[in-house]
Amino acid sequence: MVTACVTVREVQNEIVAVTVYPRQARVTRRGQATLEAGEQLVEIGPLPMGMDTDSVRVSGRGPATVLGVDVVLKRHAEPSDGTVTAVQEERRALEDELAEIADTETVLRQRQAFLTTLGERASGAYARALATGDAAAETVTAFTATMGGELSSVLAGVRDLQRRRTRAADRIAALDRQLLDLSGKREPDAHYAVVALAVSAAGPVQLDLSYQVPDAGWRSTYDVRLTGETLRLTWFGLVEQHTGEDWPECELALSTARPSGVVGIPELQPWYLDLLMPPPPRPPMQSFAAYGAAPGGAPAPAMAPAPRAMAKEQFDGFAEVEIAQARVEEGPVAATYRPARAVPVPADGTTSRATVLVLDLGSQLDHVVAPSHSIDVHLRAKVTNTSQHTLPPGQAAVFHEADFVSKTALSTWAPGEELELALGLDDRVRVERELTRRTATKATLGSSRRREVEYRTTVGNYTGRPVRITVLDQVPVARHDTITVRETVLEPSPAERTDLGVLTWRLVVPEGQSQTVRLGYRVETAKGAELSGWRE
Repeated sequence: MVTACVTVREVQNEIVAVTVYPRQARVTRRGQATLEAGEQLVEIGPLPMGMDTDSVRVSGRGPATVLGVDVVLKRHAEPSDGTVTAVQEERRALEDELAEIADTETVLRQRQAFLTTLGERASGAYARALATGDAAAETVTAFTATMGGELSSVLAGVRDLQRRRTRAADRIAALDRQLLDLSGKREPDAHYAVVALAVSAAGPVQLDLSYQVPDAGWRSTYDVRLTGETLRLTWFGLVEQHTGEDWPECELALSTARPSGVVGIPELQPWYLDLLMPPPPRPPMQSFAAYGAAPGGAPAPAMAPAPRAMAKEQFDGFAEVEIAQARVEEGPVAATYRPARAVPVPADGTTSRATVLVLDLGSQLDHVVAPSHSIDVHLRAKVTNTSQHTLPPGQAAVFHEADFVSKTALSTWAPGEELELALGLDDRVRVERELTRRTATKATLGSSRRREVEYRTTVGNYTGRPVRITVLDQVPVARHDTITVRETVLEPSPAERTDLGVLTWRLVVPEGQSQTVRLGYRVETAKGAELSGWRE
């Protein structure tokens, strides 16, 4: 423990570096002070309430020795963050304005009631005076006009107060949402680090204080752009934090260390045939409450007018714009990436994006279709990670040249590993699947029941170049010894087949031509057996 033997001196400090891990971050603050010789106590803060107090470390430069560090809790009547204080002051001012509006409206309503009562009483008196000739019509008209003007003024004032009340209430709601975003800063208490120093000679001393905070992290996202058969992969780091303190533009590092509506290639599941079992008895009916459908989304914002296009010839001969990449520091089990541009990261959960790497990778393109599942043809790229970087999992936006086509998901991608990437649908390759034969017989005495089908799948290529395409189909798999499945037609022979009934053909279809795959099979069931799982 640090003993409070001398006066504690507060050191002005600021955040100079942040290392962000996938689920937490390490923050470094730097302060400088001119100290006298001897033992000194200096205070660095305020620090976030959610910090790990056991993670505090101190280093620095100057004629001093660190004797110890304590983390103390100070309680304040007001939040330590200026942004929260300003928001709360504005909210209190608006609440005072609402109270003033209510008082003013009460006065106007009382005046309205007085004018209404006065008009009702005066109307009777003037009516009797006009009847007896004691009052002139001009006097009555002037009084009526005056009363009408006064009452109109009162009602206009009430309407103006209602408009002011609505504006103030809307602003208070917006401030409440802002305070919710800054919930980590609303805590009126804060941690401070008290550092005990032994200063050997009077002079300036620089101190670096680092600490670990939760509620922070980064994740990966990618742009995958296909040009010809070259795949350009741009890796972005998305940083978010709710630590209670804003991170300014400083030395930001993204580390892969861990201190404590997607398009995919279709995969066929086994197709099982089994005996039909009687269903279990139905339980008694129970009523359940129906839930309402979620409301629809907000209308799309209006499109801004497009800027005037500049002549392409104006930039002929210029090199392509380069993309700055992060510096890489490789460790034994993790890597740290330091983006070329410092980005501020606010504490309200706003996402800040930094470019990590840009990789140009060679790819082998082909197509995949599973016509028994869907006749949509998927473009697939087999890509090897030829870099030295292990890419974390993340969502990827897929572009063909400049056109956005789909989203896909990347799994963890190690150096030298080959990965299959789904690059969207290709409508220029057409697939048709037709049931060309179907027969069924009924079981007779001592015989079995037979079902027989045959399909023809046609693949047409309209891409302007030869394409490689993988066709996936399947035959059912029997799960009972009274069921027999026999293939009757396989043209051409499949390149691969599995014990679970999945068949794979690999075709090369010339441009403007088509190829056909025929598949047929027969299913026989014993007498008295009811088949389940059958489909056509």
